[in-house]
Amino acid sequence: MPDLFESNKKIIEKRSPLAVRVRPRSLKEFVGQEHILGEGKLLKRAIDADRITSLILYGPPGTGKTTLAHVIANATKAYFHEINAVISNVQELKDAIKAAKERERSSAKKTILFIDEIHRFNKAQQDVLMPDIESGNPVLIGATTHNPFFSLVSPLISRSIVFELKKLSKENIIQILKAGLKDKERGLGNMDIKIDQKALDFLADSSDGDARIALNALEVGAVTTKPAKNGAVDFNIEVAEDSIQKKAVMYDKDEDGHYDTISAFIKSMRGSDPDAALYWLAKMLYAGEDPRFIARRIVICAAEDVGNADPQALVVANAAFQISEFVGMPEARIPLAQAVCYIACAPKSNAAYLGIDKAMKDVEVGRTMEVPKHLKDASYRGAKKLGHGAGYKYSHDYEGHYVDQEYIPEKRIYYEPIDSGYEKKIKEYLDKLRKTNG
Repeated sequence: MPDLFESNKKIIEKRSPLAVRVRPRSLKEFVGQEHILGEGKLLKRAIDADRITSLILYGPPGTGKTTLAHVIANATKAYFHEINAVISNVQELKDAIKAAKERERSSAKKTILFIDEIHRFNKAQQDVLMPDIESGNPVLIGATTHNPFFSLVSPLISRSIVFELKKLSKENIIQILKAGLKDKERGLGNMDIKIDQKALDFLADSSDGDARIALNALEVGAVTTKPAKNGAVDFNIEVAEDSIQKKAVMYDKDEDGHYDTISAFIKSMRGSDPDAALYWLAKMLYAGEDPRFIARRIVICAAEDVGNADPQALVVANAAFQISEFVGMPEARIPLAQAVCYIACAPKSNAAYLGIDKAMKDVEVGRTMEVPKHLKDASYRGAKKLGHGAGYKYSHDYEGHYVDQEYIPEKRIYYEPIDSGYEKKIKEYLDKLRKTNG
């Protein structure tokens, strides 16, 4: 008599999205993450030796966190218990831990407790895991897109090894797509699909390192495109664009398009052209550029090109960086755009930037200067005998909160403020002091 449960399971698996069906079952099938799974790497050695301890897998969506957890369970012959932190609770955790203990007693089989989106657990839920995770049963594998050092409690981090997964490369995505096209058992291998390289490149580029997006777009395009008279599905660039609902733009994130666009973006802000800067921002976001990369460039531009001509620019840029990280796309475009417009329209000065470069050069090629005795730390026992701090003048004891004294053995001028924005006031103040000092 056929097993009805197994029959239904196979039906459900066939109806699952391509990205789920073609998940690797072994490390041999797993693509990418060579920095942690390459030959001789710690995680690879631990899996091969069946010496897995609790892990936190941290990285962007679609990079293989859940898949890797399944692969580890298969490789170690462990029982796999999966929980999603979004819908789980303390009782479910306690039940899973209790079942793991009973399983170990009855069959000596260890349990891997996989918790997806573990950052969603509150402190109380994370604390429930602590005693049993420390004893090694169950073995925890947590997956998160959030930095675990911020989102998880310290005791849980200290009991786990954190592995960061990187965005998959374009080559990784293409390899995964080709495997999905070829696989007759779980993939699209039984369909006659003629896919050109441009379509593959577009899917790989537009998925932004997310294998799930790429595979699901491939499946949508393949099953919804009407076959030709010979029965073959012509999967061209137009089908690729339609399946991922995004038009191709001239922007190669690893070649000239990437560097040329970010260069134009920065130079537009520096050149006080908010319209041009917004266009380049839009192009990068549309092409799938990492908003964090863009935000970092905005912060640098605020400090390098606006500087003290408008100190508020750096505050706005940093706020946009933090907010965009918090809200994610598509809303991140709004604070990023605000910061871009502010910086583009702000008065400009690179005096601070030039100043630190001059000072760095002096340190690099010149004689290292010793700290004057009156500026040395005098807070410890014995400092007085060494003469440290002797003769130091406390600025706030003097009129205008300023007193003339030596702060560097050899006179240097690195910071030369200009007559622009707020820096004009700084220049006037410094000029007055320098004139007073002769």
